[in-house]
Amino acid sequence: MGRPVMCILPWKGPWIGQRITCFGVHETTCRTSALRPSLDRRTRTVVEQGRGCHVICERHGWGRVMHEYLSAFAEASLRDKAVKQIPSTFMTSTSCCQHDGNRAEKVKKYNQEGQSGPWDRFGIWDHRIDEPILLPPSIKYGKLIPKVSLSRIGMASRLGRRKENEDRWDLGELVQGSILYFAIFDGHGGSAAADFCSRNMQKYLEIELENEQNLQSALHNAFLEADRHFVGQAQASGNEAWQASGTTATVALLRDGVELAVASAGDSCAILCRRGDATRLTEDHTPDRKDEEERIRQAGGFITWNSLGQPHVNGRLGMTRSIGDLPLKGAGVIPEPETKVIMLRHSVDAFLVLTTDGINLALNSQDICDVINRCHEPAEAASNVADQALQYGTDDNSTAMVIPFGAWGAYAGGGPGYPLGRTLSSSGRWA
Repeated sequence: MGRPVMCILPWKGPWIGQRITCFGVHETTCRTSALRPSLDRRTRTVVEQGRGCHVICERHGWGRVMHEYLSAFAEASLRDKAVKQIPSTFMTSTSCCQHDGNRAEKVKKYNQEGQSGPWDRFGIWDHRIDEPILLPPSIKYGKLIPKVSLSRIGMASRLGRRKENEDRWDLGELVQGSILYFAIFDGHGGSAAADFCSRNMQKYLEIELENEQNLQSALHNAFLEADRHFVGQAQASGNEAWQASGTTATVALLRDGVELAVASAGDSCAILCRRGDATRLTEDHTPDRKDEEERIRQAGGFITWNSLGQPHVNGRLGMTRSIGDLPLKGAGVIPEPETKVIMLRHSVDAFLVLTTDGINLALNSQDICDVINRCHEPAEAASNVADQALQYGTDDNSTAMVIPFGAWGAYAGGGPGYPLGRTLSSSGRWA
């Protein structure tokens, strides 16, 4: 028996009895499975096991029979260590997989030129793709989901015209790697609060996620825990620098490579690039927001404006929510975040970028996306965004974190300069 691999073929086309070519796998002949082939008429899933292929049906949302079959297949494969992921050398195709004599020549031309013709509409797996597939989540959600690797995350932070860089960031894996964690913290009044959150927020989330499956609830509770512990330590220490310190917090959790939850307190920002357009996932907590202004006034605080027309809580803080800031707790400054959860679509979602206000004040959300889309790698993108903010005259610390998704590089105008993103996106393998 060969190593089990899986691909998705469209219902359209005379697959039964035909030969299909899989890169890295020998040619094989399709045959139907006894597992209810009438479940659907749209697509079939092929599980290659040696000489033959079992063709079973997929329905939208995955029927129970399909789910149980593939779950058993995945569990057996992982148990036997036969396959830990769907090999990146395996091929998926649609009606482009017509069994004509020119097909091999077209594939060869694609691999040589790094470009696709009209036949590459659904996509192919080829040897140039190094992004693995998350098999269990792909089975769970009924679509191919790529793995987001922490090693590909881009980070950059610039001092600007400040004496000290009070921005902090962190990333990691939670719950045995099933959830990825990304965070930035923009400190003010010293770096104590930002330092504390960058060291401890991940720990508080781990604790919350032991019993809480809802990512928004876990984020909300972790923010409150971080603030409670920081305030307790600041009060116990009697350190005035700690007591005067505060920080924004913008945290993103990515579960199973597809469920994205974002929480934010303060004026740091999370932006999703979808189809090349900027979509803000967070809203700044500033005193000029009517709802925040009203909440501050009801809590006993007041709003003043400086000579530049910028509003401040009690004349001291330019935001209405933060972690820390002990002197302003009684004025309505709270650590409670606003949260949002969305399901990623890797065919059109290029990246998530987290930024501090040193960048947001100099560049609008679409400008940030445009700068990133012109870059080859996430590290280059984060660096260029931070540098662009400095060139546009920002005085503050500038920090950016870029997390690439399935459509990375798709909106830069194409061409061989963006091979990974072009292939991931235009091949349309991600749903």
